[in-house]
Amino acid sequence: MPVTPSCRRPFDRWLSWIGPLVFALLAASGCTTLPQIDRQAVASEAIAASNDTTLGRIANAYRPQPDHSGFRLMPLGKYSLDTRVQLARRAEVSLDVQYYHWENDATGRWLLRALRDAADRGVRVRLLIDDFYTTHGADELFLSFAAHKNVEVRIFNPFTVARNGSQATRFLLSIGDWKRVNHRMHNKLFIADGAMAVIGGRNVADEYFLRNTEGNNFIDVDAFVVGWVLPPLQGLFDRYWNADAVYPIHAVTRSPLAPDALRRHFEHVTGPELTPPPNPLPPTDILGYGPIAEDLDDGKLGLIWAEAYVFADHPDKPFDGEAGGELQDSSVTYNVFEALRKAEKDLVISSPYLVPGPVGMALFKELRDRGVHVAAMTNSLGSTDEPVVHVGYTRYRDAMLELGMELYEVSGSRVKKNRRLHLFGSSLGRLHAKLAVVDKKTLFVGSMNLDPRSATINTELGAVVHSPELAREMLRIIDIDRLQSAYKLRLGPEGYCEWLSVEDDEEVVLKEEPDSTAWLRFKTFLLRPLVPESLL
Repeated sequence: MPVTPSCRRPFDRWLSWIGPLVFALLAASGCTTLPQIDRQAVASEAIAASNDTTLGRIANAYRPQPDHSGFRLMPLGKYSLDTRVQLARRAEVSLDVQYYHWENDATGRWLLRALRDAADRGVRVRLLIDDFYTTHGADELFLSFAAHKNVEVRIFNPFTVARNGSQATRFLLSIGDWKRVNHRMHNKLFIADGAMAVIGGRNVADEYFLRNTEGNNFIDVDAFVVGWVLPPLQGLFDRYWNADAVYPIHAVTRSPLAPDALRRHFEHVTGPELTPPPNPLPPTDILGYGPIAEDLDDGKLGLIWAEAYVFADHPDKPFDGEAGGELQDSSVTYNVFEALRKAEKDLVISSPYLVPGPVGMALFKELRDRGVHVAAMTNSLGSTDEPVVHVGYTRYRDAMLELGMELYEVSGSRVKKNRRLHLFGSSLGRLHAKLAVVDKKTLFVGSMNLDPRSATINTELGAVVHSPELAREMLRIIDIDRLQSAYKLRLGPEGYCEWLSVEDDEEVVLKEEPDSTAWLRFKTFLLRPLVPESLL
């Protein structure tokens, strides 16, 4: 079984690349060559929702107003995966699927097989994936999937070298094409029959759905969506699907196997011997919802209806490459900041990688000057999967505390103790949820981190929803992590950070980064003056 890599970004392991650097610089003499594509010939468009499909009829049956959308938050990974599988199993016309990371593990193959089964029923399946994680045999898996009728796979910003190599090798061999390959698609979107969708922060890999039994699982939140925002989501998908940065998989990689052999390979690797099914679902999640299959079987969805809008970065996202630079008014970060700026009383943020930069700090200061209470939750050094990014966060940590912000850092060990309603089981936990709640009435859910890469380089997708009821549910989810699985920070008498928790009804104060080794703390101390913010 392949080992799932930590899901992050091109620069995350840059320190480990020094070894092959000399070879790469000698081998890379210029920009890599991309294939020529007849864009008009390969263009396609989303199929609009219709009452002719079961999902379309269910989605339209109980909409209270034409301009409203229905939402259900999904904090439990098992439910979130099952929702995607249920939509794939019930789709009758189309499945449009877009992800940054689709791992060749049990989860990735299980969901891919559900998509293949839909294609065998005649459903048109369009799968768009970013090329960062298509390493170590992933090409063969996706080629074998694409060998089926009614399936098309496309790659965002493909690498043209070292297709089976590591991320480090591919980036280093693409040094002459650095600006292009550094631009990644971080969006997450799953649309069935143009009628129902899943958006949020989860990629497709074991650790996002509580299936990583040997390491950390990610704490995250997705949203199941129907209603008014579905046509805009379809339009956003089409804009990427037909973008100049996107290439059919057969244009960038090939297999020596014939189509029949590829299909047999797919059948083998996605079969029960190599791809076991997920464990049974608990009866309810932490919000009291049952599995989505129950609602779909009854033909009646239990949703919160509200006004909402969705947005995504342009596939050719303009950026100046400088962290903290001026935000483009078309960017997801700009739109999210505009929503946050409307806070009058309080703002709660969850971001696994919290590097606000000068622009973010200016926003926080503006809010605090107006008396807005601001609370933010991120990973601790001991729980983060990216210590280098944590270095960037620590540059702003004291300043955020000095502004009077509340800061919380998720602790992997405290998550392990938090067994509430099967939320994380016995696993260690890492925060991955990208959320915000404004004045307990407006919320953001999507793929955007509050960091320079999301702001200026990667593409992102998200939704802003105006709903006090949904905001209350989101705050309930955040509070489970904030109060039970995280440390609260403060500046101690000597001006240094302290981490507070409550253990057995007694306050515990830590003077150094919790759940971290002395070596890790020393290494990040050495890196702090060396890591450019533009790499984070």
